[in-house]
Amino acid sequence: MTYNHINLRKFFVTWLSIHETVSHSMDEKDLVQQVVQHNNHEAFSILVERYQKMVITTCMGFLGNFHDAEDIAQDVFVELYESLPEFRNEAKLSTWLYRIAVNKSLNFLRRKKRETFLQNFLGNRKKDRAEQTLDEIIGNQQTDSNIELREQHKQLRHAMGMLPENQRIALVLSTYHELSYKEIAEVMETSVSSVESLLFRAKNNLRKIMVKTKPKKRNG
Repeated sequence: MTYNHINLRKFFVTWLSIHETVSHSMDEKDLVQQVVQHNNHEAFSILVERYQKMVITTCMGFLGNFHDAEDIAQDVFVELYESLPEFRNEAKLSTWLYRIAVNKSLNFLRRKKRETFLQNFLGNRKKDRAEQTLDEIIGNQQTDSNIELREQHKQLRHAMGMLPENQRIALVLSTYHELSYKEIAEVMETSVSSVESLLFRAKNNLRKIMVKTKPKKRNG
């Protein structure tokens, strides 16, 4: 075998390792490795496809507007792509994505006026599991009409907006995403006991705010 043949063989072995075919069945660690070491766009596309719904839902929990959530989700994946070399597999990629999505969403809200946030939060979402959970927290009674129900949810949006930021984050991750205390602690980079305390205070504060802001019924 000549020198050129040896070099050519080495070239193809190297090329094949760099352009290794990826599949949807590959685990998270291997996909990340393909992106970081070989800049494999197909591997990154699979990661985006795998976590896109989760990221958009997370953003929706804070923004209440699907178009804004989509825009922020794009920013989340841009940051993910740029920061993947720093990822050390010490935590799940989903935990890291939750953290980026929460931070991006909160930064977006900080750039908007408070009134816009209060109008958009939860939007016209159906009374899904999250709203049912929040209703249970504040002890809502059965309403007699859709008008009363809409008014209650308007008050709820206002009350959520008045919660301290960390309490709101913990409550959204708990009610909308049903994350465990441990998972919320990882996202917020705090302890499980701190999460328990945040949720306890968030629920109490939500009830107090709802009582204070509840409109009085007119006589007659």
